[in-house]
Amino acid sequence: MATAAEMDALNTARETLPAPRQRGLSAPLKRYFGTPLNALITLVCLWLMVRLATAAWGWLVTRAVMEGGPEACKGGTGACWPFLAAKLRFMIFGFYPYDEHWRPALALGLFLCAIIISMMPRFWGRGLVWLWIAVPLICGVLMYGGVFGLPVVTTTNWGGLPLSFMLSFVGLALGFPLGVVLALARSSKLPAIQVIAIIFIEVVRGVPLVSILFMASVMLPLFMPDGLTVDKLLRAQVAIIIFAGAYIAETVRGGLQAVPKGQHEAAAALGLGYWLAMRKIILPQALKIVIPPLVNIFIGFFQDTTLVTIIGLLDFLDTVRASLRDPNWQGIAVIEGYVFAALVYAVFSYAMGSYSRFLEQRLKTDHDRSAAGG
Repeated sequence: MATAAEMDALNTARETLPAPRQRGLSAPLKRYFGTPLNALITLVCLWLMVRLATAAWGWLVTRAVMEGGPEACKGGTGACWPFLAAKLRFMIFGFYPYDEHWRPALALGLFLCAIIISMMPRFWGRGLVWLWIAVPLICGVLMYGGVFGLPVVTTTNWGGLPLSFMLSFVGLALGFPLGVVLALARSSKLPAIQVIAIIFIEVVRGVPLVSILFMASVMLPLFMPDGLTVDKLLRAQVAIIIFAGAYIAETVRGGLQAVPKGQHEAAAALGLGYWLAMRKIILPQALKIVIPPLVNIFIGFFQDTTLVTIIGLLDFLDTVRASLRDPNWQGIAVIEGYVFAALVYAVFSYAMGSYSRFLEQRLKTDHDRSAAGG
């Protein structure tokens, strides 16, 4: 009868033996498709994707109308690309004066350059703070004018893609530090500060963004002194900042709670004060944990800027809708405008999602290197 030591040696030998190879075509098929049911589901999905791609190609290219006007598109069965060619500038810039379109185009380019620079790790530092102070000011001067010989264009004529970018990214850039402060206040051990933060967060999160925009546009002027008015665009921007800050606060608070208690104790053992421990140890770990939900909030707010139409501002999607209401094209090009808008939103949303994955991987790599070096 085999002893326990012999049985352990036999089991170890069995575990080290290579698994028997499957011969024939079943091995690679099983590796890619799994069980017969999974293979059937995969084949059905592939078939649906091929049918969808074929139909999309036919509508976009094969049967599409490439040249002409509304009359040429009436008898067509595919996409009406002359509609996009005729309405593209209005979709992007809205009611901004046609001859001055170079100004919002330049402002949008500066904004995108600032975003790209901010996404590069080599430029991370205090200089980004000054960059994001300078770029919105320059873009505001370009858009509004009144200096350097630029004619004044009031905010009532701003619209399209530049307005969507400014409302969403400026709102998130200023809402993020507000959210971090609110998260720290709600996690504070001081009852008064904690209660104020809880009330603010719960009240703002308890109402939809539409209500806050409506109050900022309609109710706020009623409480202002006589003769004092606040620009409609500024009111919408403040409302978005407040709303974004409340949602970011709860996400960051979840990250703070996920940081192990030992990190707080280690910071206290090193003699670090509250703010230094938060800045150097706790907050970096918490923010790394909540990168995916933060990006989800960013994407959602970029798309929710369409709600500013209730206060009379025309963002990108609203200019697309206005283009579809043109009597010359009404009933002819219905899908094309929405397809273009969906493509723009999808590109920027995918870019933000891809950057979040890059950021997670980079921070994970840095952590692994520091752990290996330690």
